[in-house]
Amino acid sequence: MSDKPTTRHPVNPLGLPPLAARKPHETRPAAVSPSLSAAGLSRNTTTISPEREFAFSGADFERVRELIHKHAGISLSPIKQDMVYSRLARRLRARGDKTFAEYLDRAQREPEEWETFVNSLTTNLTSFFREAHHFEILAERLKRHATRSPFRIWCSAASTGEEPYSLAITACEAFNTLSPPVQILATDIDTNVLATASRGVYGMDRVERLSRERMQKFFLKGTGSQAGHARIRSELQRLIEFKRINLLDNHWAVQGPFDALFCRNVMIYFDKPTQYMILQRFAPLLKPDGALFAGHSESFLHAADLFRSMGRTVYERTDARAR
Repeated sequence: MSDKPTTRHPVNPLGLPPLAARKPHETRPAAVSPSLSAAGLSRNTTTISPEREFAFSGADFERVRELIHKHAGISLSPIKQDMVYSRLARRLRARGDKTFAEYLDRAQREPEEWETFVNSLTTNLTSFFREAHHFEILAERLKRHATRSPFRIWCSAASTGEEPYSLAITACEAFNTLSPPVQILATDIDTNVLATASRGVYGMDRVERLSRERMQKFFLKGTGSQAGHARIRSELQRLIEFKRINLLDNHWAVQGPFDALFCRNVMIYFDKPTQYMILQRFAPLLKPDGALFAGHSESFLHAADLFRSMGRTVYERTDARAR
């Protein structure tokens, strides 16, 4: 990778469509779950077609649904059965397992395979400066930051890094320096996307919507084997700490308070009780005058005792003093 700046000018964290919710503590009937029944499936239904090499029963799919919901909060609807088969069949093939039951036993037994199981069922759709108005609002807050302490931001669904790097660029522009007084914590459940984010190298198609000025200031153009790629400048990388965090874990390796918390296009994959539980834990980690940024299709009206809207999917703590 060359140090020559380029002159050229894309969740929930997960990428799965928002689906019907169910409570984390909800237990399903032993025979047929309501969702499977509604889809015309039973736990004993075996879904297999000529092009499939593994049998995939309704019981197999329901077990996957319960595991990913319990440990990652993701609600998979019955229409996702083909998607689940496609992604997990690769793992059966790779590990030499003959049945889904055998593979799922392995995933629950082996921590490394469990991580791969979760990664396989989470897709990450993101881009630089997605929902651009949020970065404009953040820039104004950064410019008003008058204390000597760093402005702290938690990006709780970092995906492949476009969002935290957009935050870093916004901070550099707001303070007109490559070393602004800003600390960014970028977390995700998926270790694969975090590795991509940490590298900070992107194909030109991922950065083509950025302005020529931003490309020149904040990226380096690849040459040789890295031709066709651009790398984030090291100064921006130093502003960010990447870390794996599952929002459903009992303990978060996170220390507040934060001036801003970005949790965008994540809550739509959780049911309302799970959303409320996470928001309960967010509130004390956010400064009284801090801001929570949500996705464009997300609303926290069911948590009005915790957060109130400031408009444009930006929220503040309900106990914050009116300004």
